Amino acid sequence: MSVTREKLEHLRDILELAAEPAGETGIAKRKAKGIPSARERVRMLLDPGTFVELGALVRKPADGPRGRQEAEPTGRVSTAMYGDGVVTGRGAIDGRPVVVISHDQTVYGGSVSEMFGRKVGAAMEFAYNNACPVVCVNDSGGARIQDGVTSLAWYATMCRRQEDLSGYVPMVAVMLGKCAAGSVYGPINMDVLVATEDSYMFVTGPEVIKAVTGSSVTAEELGGAAALQTNGTVHHVAATEQAAFDWVRDYLSYLPSSCLEQPPVFNPGLEPELTDTDLELDRFMPDSDKAGYDMHEIVLRIFDDGAFHELGAGTARNLITGFARVDGRPVGVVANQPLVLGGALDAACSDKAAHFIRLCDAFNVPLVYVVDTPGVLPGVDEERNQVIKRGGRMFRALIEATVPIVTVVTRKAYGGGYAVMGCKQLGADISLAWPTARLAVMGAESMVSIVGRKQLAVTPPDQRAAVRDQMIDFYNATVATPWTAAERGYIDAVIEPSRTRLEIRRALRLLRDKDARRRANPRKHNLFPM
Repeated sequence: MSVTREKLEHLRDILELAAEPAGETGIAKRKAKGIPSARERVRMLLDPGTFVELGALVRKPADGPRGRQEAEPTGRVSTAMYGDGVVTGRGAIDGRPVVVISHDQTVYGGSVSEMFGRKVGAAMEFAYNNACPVVCVNDSGGARIQDGVTSLAWYATMCRRQEDLSGYVPMVAVMLGKCAAGSVYGPINMDVLVATEDSYMFVTGPEVIKAVTGSSVTAEELGGAAALQTNGTVHHVAATEQAAFDWVRDYLSYLPSSCLEQPPVFNPGLEPELTDTDLELDRFMPDSDKAGYDMHEIVLRIFDDGAFHELGAGTARNLITGFARVDGRPVGVVANQPLVLGGALDAACSDKAAHFIRLCDAFNVPLVYVVDTPGVLPGVDEERNQVIKRGGRMFRALIEATVPIVTVVTRKAYGGGYAVMGCKQLGADISLAWPTARLAVMGAESMVSIVGRKQLAVTPPDQRAAVRDQMIDFYNATVATPWTAAERGYIDAVIEPSRTRLEIRRALRLLRDKDARRRANPRKHNLFPM
């Protein structure tokens, strides 16, 4: 046998070992759990045939924990497993480059060590140098206990590399299976976090909590996907791994590869002029201000193709956030949901909105506000939930945004809700209103209880109801209307509801060359109400 042939055969043997580092034990472990391998997960995400693995032969330089034994050319036997618990590489999604990091749960439990950290750091460096998105598939038990402080040091290093990428390229975390201890800080510092229904994430697990505090809690109650979605940690929960990867592919289709580019354009100029679906909006709004309706029905009618990619659908349902397209170009949508809390703003939806606004602004995605809110939700619980501080973040996110912003007021825009939901004074470029819009400090019923209290007190009891109704009607006809706002330039136009889609298209075409530079300021950075 020639030396070259012998070396080639040895290479093939090594690559075979690297493809399945844990051998039959790892295969059996995955089969018992019913999960694909780390590499299969990568292929489920990427365009077929595009994955190029980087660092497949990386492993601990000295013998580590027990693994598959394999003879070196020198005759030495090594027990360190190839890959060191993570698969990294590059590929394509819809033909655009992307870097992928996928934890291998069968190798040291997907735990972090020095070589694991070096591989992830190299992948992030590649993403930075080539300005392409990063998708991390998480299924890890946390730090590798045997490696002690070395593991912790590489956690810190990976977090620092991640900060360089934040706002520069899109980053997506996909949580599959377990994500515990220090491994939670990687995904939470990415732009969005997607999870499957049976996954969970927490810093300290049920066993530790039981030992330290004496409290009993299940993994699902503590950090299950449903619980994390409710509190806003997870942005989307998928039924299956493939559904999670499909959601990620769709999500990335609305974003540029980096902040240096504009978002991708799909089929511009194909949207029709006025349609029957548009005309339905002229008959859509309920006559009663107290009647609810599903804001999704409006959102689906005022953007291209009726398509909408929602973010955070399972948390703070009184506010809708997600992506749509206008004339083929992506936009971010922030809309009140009258079916939940009457569309009132609370602490939780303020966090949701602030995150989404900053996400869109980072990647040059224009914002469209669709407004129907009675203002901030009153209540003791909200005050204790820091609605003031958390609401302040929503204000600041809007003020700092430099992307084009268009606002459409469909019905109520009261009090602080008028301001924070994209008013011109906080940064909207073009503000439109339907004739059904009511812009005021508060609603008529609240006004009567404050301003009309003394007058009602001296009104004969048998006449109070009639006088109250007269005051409400007068307020709604003269104060809470779009006409005063239009007369004073606080909104740019009152439009027919059926023309909303076309007016948004016109507005964004006008704003396409908006200068995104902010006024020079010598400060290092501002201070958010954290």
